[in-house]
Amino acid sequence: MGLRGNLFSLALVTGLFTVLTLGIYRFWMKTRLRRWYWSAIRIGGVPLEYAGDPIEKLLGFLIAVVILAFYIGIVNLLLMFVSFSFFQDNFAAYLLSFIGVIPLWFYAQYRARRYVLARTRWRGLRFGLDSGAWGYALRALMYWVLTIVSAGLLWPLMTYRLEEYKTTRTSWGTATLEQGGRWTMLYGSAKWLFVGLIIAGTAAVLIYLEFEGKDLGNLFSTNESDNVVITLLATLLAFLVLPFGLVHYRVDSLRRLTETKRMNDVTLTLEPSSGRVFWIYVGGYLMATLALSLFLVAAGIAIAVGVFGSLSISGIETDLIKNIPQWVMIMLSTMIYFGTFLLWSAFMQAFITMPIMRHYSTVLTLHGGDGLAAIRQRPRDEHIEAEGFAEALDVGASI
Repeated sequence: MGLRGNLFSLALVTGLFTVLTLGIYRFWMKTRLRRWYWSAIRIGGVPLEYAGDPIEKLLGFLIAVVILAFYIGIVNLLLMFVSFSFFQDNFAAYLLSFIGVIPLWFYAQYRARRYVLARTRWRGLRFGLDSGAWGYALRALMYWVLTIVSAGLLWPLMTYRLEEYKTTRTSWGTATLEQGGRWTMLYGSAKWLFVGLIIAGTAAVLIYLEFEGKDLGNLFSTNESDNVVITLLATLLAFLVLPFGLVHYRVDSLRRLTETKRMNDVTLTLEPSSGRVFWIYVGGYLMATLALSLFLVAAGIAIAVGVFGSLSISGIETDLIKNIPQWVMIMLSTMIYFGTFLLWSAFMQAFITMPIMRHYSTVLTLHGGDGLAAIRQRPRDEHIEAEGFAEALDVGASI
């Protein structure tokens, strides 16, 4: 998948244009990044194509903002009236307003996926996703409630059912995908996640007992200093195992769900490494943090030298700060502020998103491609609002 430097430059330049245009260029930025990624992924030697149009993204965003502004404005006004009438307070209104936005968030996720698939092609044939955003939103809400009530035990059920709902509505050309397997197969993917939760719960109990001054002798035959060491070790282990458990669940559940998908006689094999993905995240965040820290240090040195002619800021030079025009300080602060976010976004693309997508693409194998020639083109899906709701609700910023 391409060169890391090319992607970093593309993300940085398009991000700069986005800032200079007060966010308008973000639709062109996302389009160019997707075209880079899609063209770099080759299935059977044939690259994917992304045919999204930034203009339709912009128009869809404007339409979604108008609809959401009207909806949220009217709903919040009614909730405020009811809340003050019955409770003489606005807390109930804010709480119900937040809960009311959750289904819209899931709705926007599904619509964004539908748009991306509709603008993706392979071997000249379009992908597609049938309508059903509200059905997905209601199911997602129901399964999240079940997951929370069951203390996470039904998380595999939620993952499987929501993926099944999306898969059975996904098509490539005239062929439709099927999701096989059972939801219980995902418990194997969740083993490290459950172990991490158990360790985290144990660490939380030990910390509580330590702060409350309780005697841990009933739990461990150790002295006070040993109890502190046990508590610290349990906490450290929780911070290591729980994040790895989350990554392993995402990676391994994706593997199991992918390998049980079928499209006519076509099947897929995915063999990702959870450890590899985990260390991509760890190393990527460390490298991005280090690189960003070097940028901030360099910017601070450059400003000190440019303004004071040296790195020392004391005595009379401190008085010079007061004489610097306010607009200069605002300009410098703004440049550093936006520069920080631009670089962080570009580093995330180069150090995390690209390595993970490269890893997945290199371990994905397609089987039974002899029947692909019989698949024909599907009609073009028209999406008036494109990814507008996802952009307006900030769930569509990812690639």
